[in-house]
Amino acid sequence: MKTEVIVVAAGLGRRLKSRVPKALVLLKSKPLLIYSLKAFENHPGIDGVVVVGAGGFLSQFVRLTKPFKKVRAVVAGGVLRSDSVKNGLNALSPDTKIVLVHDAARPFVDRAIIDRLLTTLKKNKAAIVGVPVKFTVKKVDTSLNIKETPARHLLWEAQTPQGFHKDTLIKAHAKKFKEEATDDAMMVERMGTKVKMVMGDYRNIKVTTPEDIVLARGIA
Repeated sequence: MKTEVIVVAAGLGRRLKSRVPKALVLLKSKPLLIYSLKAFENHPGIDGVVVVGAGGFLSQFVRLTKPFKKVRAVVAGGVLRSDSVKNGLNALSPDTKIVLVHDAARPFVDRAIIDRLLTTLKKNKAAIVGVPVKFTVKKVDTSLNIKETPARHLLWEAQTPQGFHKDTLIKAHAKKFKEEATDDAMMVERMGTKVKMVMGDYRNIKVTTPEDIVLARGIA
């Protein structure tokens, strides 16, 4: 089945205190975006990539993606993350059957992660990668009173890429929800569709704060 990836790279990186979008922040002299693009470019199961960049920086995104043969479109992001993904969906090839959604701020996605996700999607309409949480997690109320200590063995930290049969993801984005979803899996869950968890990698970190850049330098 034809498989394409939407790389969401429209975040402005305010928590990174950056003057450029997060995907353009340098990690060892290369923009974060380049790392994940290389992983998808080199994977035989990926047929195409759509990059969703920050509107005011599209020319830079176009220039950076030129060396990648699988990048078939660069489009502007929206106000919300869901808007950006929807713009990416609209740019996919009509015959695409499987869609992966990946955050450009996760530069360490690798072939093994992609392999496991694609294998799971052969038997499931939706699947995401993640890792079991290492620490005890507390649920609190708005006053920071502890209300619950969830069983740790049932808790996973969600990562990207997240994968879907294209028709399933399109239906999810067509729904109207009262609250903004924090990821695409949450939208699909709200439709009542089962989402399978797949083992990711603890190195598949998301770069969000300056401290994360320091950590990323140690991994790169």
